[in-house]
Amino acid sequence: MSYPEHPTSMTARLATLAQRLGFTGRASRQILDRASALRLPFQALPPAAQSIWWQAAPPLHRLVDLPRNALSGPVQEDKAQAHAVLARLVEQHQEHLENFDLRQINGLCCADDALPPCASLEEFASSAACKGIRIISYKDFLKVISQALPRFLAGEPISLRQASWQGERIYWNGDQHLQAFACAIAYARLRGLEINLPAELTRYRLNPAGIAELQQRYHMLAMPVQAWTDPAFMALLLDNGLPYARLSLLRTAGAAEFLLLPKADSAAMALGEGLRLAGAADGVSYLQQLAH
Repeated sequence: MSYPEHPTSMTARLATLAQRLGFTGRASRQILDRASALRLPFQALPPAAQSIWWQAAPPLHRLVDLPRNALSGPVQEDKAQAHAVLARLVEQHQEHLENFDLRQINGLCCADDALPPCASLEEFASSAACKGIRIISYKDFLKVISQALPRFLAGEPISLRQASWQGERIYWNGDQHLQAFACAIAYARLRGLEINLPAELTRYRLNPAGIAELQQRYHMLAMPVQAWTDPAFMALLLDNGLPYARLSLLRTAGAAEFLLLPKADSAAMALGEGLRLAGAADGVSYLQQLAH
């Protein structure tokens, strides 16, 4: 059985932490103390899913062309500074492939969250979602793949995606007739059919230097939706006039929103340290894990 930590012990730990971080001012130490005592429904950030669906993973590719209005907060300069750091987190590279074998594809880009979670195109092709598609002959194969790629026989290039946080998986960047595409690729792999087309491949990569800069300059903490209506938390954030920016990045309903607090400001730094002690997930550590 575990017992709650003695208040004196916690106070001593907070005092030691405040001293180590250089919080000599009373206001910063009070913010650290009050923030660490917050009781909010903090949750761990979702791990990268091993799925054929592009949208099952964190949509970090959005950081490449992150609109300036994607960040919210009361001060434009604070948002602009945070935006500049976030914009350097993910790199994008375009690659033209003259002769790409479509059998290497094992992922699909799709906005339909109702489709089943699958680890491979073969698993999806054998699911109930694809039960109406049958490929017995090469003629059937051409008919089915031409539903997804109407210019297949003309050799029209296809669009592909790959992201470092999703491993080596290559995704078809199409959103029509996904079932037909999956069944055709699964059939080609089964029969050993070589199917080559030109391709435009967009690669996304988490930038270690960008993550290091973020870690140096900001706390990036995952805050539950309940935080923004919690009087104790909002009083800490607003009554002290702290610089901050908010970023809504994750797609799922009720997902955490990231709070960015500049470490150069002692009060904002104190709030960030306190929120970490209270249980807020660290967005920088999360990115570091996805980068490996």
